[in-house]
Amino acid sequence: MIQSVQSTQPNNTTKTSIFYMNDFHAKLPNLERVYTASQMFDTFETSADKLKLSSGDDGLGEDPVLSKAVSKMLDMIGITKRQTGNHEFDVKPSIHAENAKTAKYQELGALNIHAKDTSPLKDIMVNSAIEEHNGNKYGIVGIGPSDMFKRLKDGVSKADIAVDDFPTTLANLQKEVDKLKSQGVNKIFLLSHSGYTNDIQIAKQTRGIDVILGGHSHDLIKDVQDGKNLFYNLDNEPVIITQAGKDGEYFGILNVEFDSNGVIKSVQNNVIPTSLFNRTLPAKFAVEQIIGKPEHVGEINSAPPGPGNRLIENNPHGNFLVDAMRKELGVDIALLNAANIRGNFEKGKIDTRKVSEITPFKNNLVVAKISEKELVDAIKLGGRSFVHPDNKPGIVMVSGLKYTMNDKGELLKLGYVDDNGVETPIDINNPNPDKILRVAMDDFYATGGDGFNMLNKKHEAEAVYEFDKDKLACDYIKRQNGPVDIIDDKRIQIVKA
Repeated sequence: MIQSVQSTQPNNTTKTSIFYMNDFHAKLPNLERVYTASQMFDTFETSADKLKLSSGDDGLGEDPVLSKAVSKMLDMIGITKRQTGNHEFDVKPSIHAENAKTAKYQELGALNIHAKDTSPLKDIMVNSAIEEHNGNKYGIVGIGPSDMFKRLKDGVSKADIAVDDFPTTLANLQKEVDKLKSQGVNKIFLLSHSGYTNDIQIAKQTRGIDVILGGHSHDLIKDVQDGKNLFYNLDNEPVIITQAGKDGEYFGILNVEFDSNGVIKSVQNNVIPTSLFNRTLPAKFAVEQIIGKPEHVGEINSAPPGPGNRLIENNPHGNFLVDAMRKELGVDIALLNAANIRGNFEKGKIDTRKVSEITPFKNNLVVAKISEKELVDAIKLGGRSFVHPDNKPGIVMVSGLKYTMNDKGELLKLGYVDDNGVETPIDINNPNPDKILRVAMDDFYATGGDGFNMLNKKHEAEAVYEFDKDKLACDYIKRQNGPVDIIDDKRIQIVKA
């Protein structure tokens, strides 16, 4: 409960309940669970106005079928406004545009994401919108991530859009809020896919925004805490920030009471695990109508828990995938961005859908020649994730290699590992630029994504395949003689500095 500036008509209040979500990353089972939760939300006996909003990255990866299924689920959940996240741009612009035009929800983001005139994305996003419930008007504004281009690979949507930097976004955001205020709207929500740190700046440095429904940085913000997600704007009025983690593990319901001037009087923030809800038949059927039934590929005999922070920890599940890449393609080394792994193997039967959920991006695989020096430089770049506030871009998952790094991101030891487990050291201070290796990676790395310019080799690749690592993982599982054990072989060791 918070108190703020008193209303001139203290008894004339507006109660509002916002069902919010962010960064589900195409986790269809969790979207199905949230559909169940949203139906329960609809039945709540309350006098509050009800809104359903998403702050983006509902989808993930290049698979057009998966993208369509995500869009269908948002419609079923009843989302009315969605801020476009960076992962919405993973699919081809034509697919993105088709989904947006046929969806029941409206896409925001044009305030700082500008589609070029020749792009299919032209005019699919708006700066802001007004929703009216029971005679009460709500202004909803959206902004995308200013670091968008760090999150996209070349050749998909990068050429179709321009993105404003954060200072420009902040200035234009205030203008858009002022425009809504001039239209008599005094309750304004921001759908922000800009990250928690930027959202705090917005809360403190603007006027007129009441609630910032955040995303992008994957923070899990529970309850309401002064200095954590309760701040005061330039008019000393309260601003609430929400964010519900990542991968659809949680969603939120924010209950707000406004005075007659549109100033928050009280607030309750409920962050709810999606695991509490069942996947019902209508949602399952809708998804299977689009993506089809999965194919059984094998069985997992045992698997360790997933890492607490997949970006900066050794990950046995990622190791299994990168091993599949190396062995199925017959190369010396395989590399994979830690951020590419979005789930874990679990004991029991495994099918194609589960594998795709673990590695959902659908990037084409590439085999290219990489020097030892470029290899070392890439691993050192991944180490910088330890000192970045958001732990991005993530360490490099490896097969055919083993390395030790400290928790300041300094590479201490690196070696080649053959199929018999024999390790050959690499001089990390003087790596050999003339030693060339055949390396498998996806085309995110192979086009220099996330700053890995030393791996930008797709233009001179030995081979570019029209499939992603999930296919190789399925093939690899099928080739095993019986159930598979996911083993933590400690190939990446992180030690205290």
